[in-house]
Amino acid sequence: MILPREGFQSVPWSQPGYIHEVTEKKPKWVGLGLCYALFSCLFFSILSLLVKKIEGIHSLEISGIRCLFQWIFTFPIIIYNEVDILGPKGLRLLLFLRGILGAITMMLLFYAIQQMHLADATVIIFSNPVFVSVFAWIFLKEKCTLLDPIFLVFSLVGVILIARPQFLFGTHISGFESDYKNHIKGTAAAFASAICMSLTLIVIRKMGKSVHYFLSIWYYSMIGMVLSLSAVSIIQEWSLPLCGMDRAILIVISILGIGGQTFLTKALQIEKAGPVALIKTIEVVLAFIWQYLFLNRSPTWWSLGGALCVTSGTSGVAIQKWYTSTRKEKKNQN
Repeated sequence: MILPREGFQSVPWSQPGYIHEVTEKKPKWVGLGLCYALFSCLFFSILSLLVKKIEGIHSLEISGIRCLFQWIFTFPIIIYNEVDILGPKGLRLLLFLRGILGAITMMLLFYAIQQMHLADATVIIFSNPVFVSVFAWIFLKEKCTLLDPIFLVFSLVGVILIARPQFLFGTHISGFESDYKNHIKGTAAAFASAICMSLTLIVIRKMGKSVHYFLSIWYYSMIGMVLSLSAVSIIQEWSLPLCGMDRAILIVISILGIGGQTFLTKALQIEKAGPVALIKTIEVVLAFIWQYLFLNRSPTWWSLGGALCVTSGTSGVAIQKWYTSTRKEKKNQN
């Protein structure tokens, strides 16, 4: 196996709330890592907006086309860095599993965005950090504190406020994008995407730092392209964009995805995961802003309450991890 060049670490496929610690470097100036994180938020939020704005194209097709361009863009980087394209021996099954989970996460994410309000879908997907703590306790035997169940409850309450199931809120519910059935389907897809995103992070933690970051993206892009395009062909929803603008938007979506991942990686190389995770919650705020400005949708009080609960839970997880890692560093220094 050819080792990756210095400076690259294995981090997860970056979507809302997806934070993983990498080796820190001293920044040229204070705050550079957080600026990278802000750019990552901006890129991913615009990507989600474009997925919502584009019409007449199935979410699976958007996923497949994004993966195609991402696969093309990352392949030269892998060649340049002389990375073994098969991955390290003993980790290839995990690398393949990471690709499947990452691809499913993206497909469910895009489907959720098309089925429900942009901000609601973003909030639910951002609940994934609390599930990472639960899965890390189950599969990686990491310690679970007394605060973790509280953060989990906060996030689940937020998801319920956004979903507003009829058996709790009654049958006369207003404020949905099209109809209640689509809203529930979108909620289920967003929640499943958050779960898959959490499992993907567990797999990446299990792989450690032996897998090159861009190889991880390349695998997920290749598998996502095959799964998405196969699925859209089976359900016979394949349709090329009718106008040049839609085709350009599809390419921009791919570029924004790669740019967002790159900025997030750079942020995590020079800044702690805790502060970056807190900055990433700005993506939820941006989703509400884009929804109001470009989609003419005002948020309901239920959505705002759900967003507050979810961000409280995920921010609590981030602050707790930040505090724990800081204490460990001080203890090691002493």
